Amino acid sequence: MSSLLQSGYLSVLEAKTKDELLAHVVRFARELGFQTVTASTVIDHFIGDSEFVWIDNAPAGYREIGEDRNTAKRDPVMQHCKNKSVPIIWSQTTYVDAGQAEVWEEQARFGYRHGICLALHMPEGRHFLFGVDRDQPLPKDPMEITRMVAALQLYAVHAQEASVRLLRPAVATPEGPSLTPRELETLRWTMEGKTAWEVANVLGISERTAVLHANNAMHKLGCVNKHQAVLKALRLGLIR
Repeated sequence: MSSLLQSGYLSVLEAKTKDELLAHVVRFARELGFQTVTASTVIDHFIGDSEFVWIDNAPAGYREIGEDRNTAKRDPVMQHCKNKSVPIIWSQTTYVDAGQAEVWEEQARFGYRHGICLALHMPEGRHFLFGVDRDQPLPKDPMEITRMVAALQLYAVHAQEASVRLLRPAVATPEGPSLTPRELETLRWTMEGKTAWEVANVLGISERTAVLHANNAMHKLGCVNKHQAVLKALRLGLIR
């Protein structure tokens, strides 16, 4: 493994802007033998679509395809990464076998013919997708393929750390909701799986008051149920 690849693992952590992060991942991808790269942070929500923030060095003409949610739902590589952490090594065969040959044909026009993609799945519905692509077939030597995949997996862990700072979608709460101590306590015990009756017993209040605290917290956080409120409070750092 080249010294550039090895040093790249730590240097990506020093990125201070999205542009710097892109420069790091592009340099890594090219050293690994790939022309294009995509790094994407995804946050799932109970209600509504997931949030995506990504960086890439895709050709301008390809962006319309890459940003099409309907195409992504048909893309076997994206569907693999949606629920699996095992890297996928893909080619035209991957798409043909999934009955999506036309998706491959469309992206192949821009040099997306072969590649490796993986996803890191983390708590609170957070995901990090990292993929490298090229127009030439990957090496036939299994050891070389193993080396590429291992390098990509290790680099993705470091790149994900940088993405937490630079790519994570911003929460639309300019000043942040102000929850009372009782409301926060109610959410904490709800997070532990307690019912309203159990929360009431723990806090020494009536069940009706416990429900009121939960409803107030939901309203302040803009959530439709107490479980969504717990997840949002976790994401905002209001409870731990």
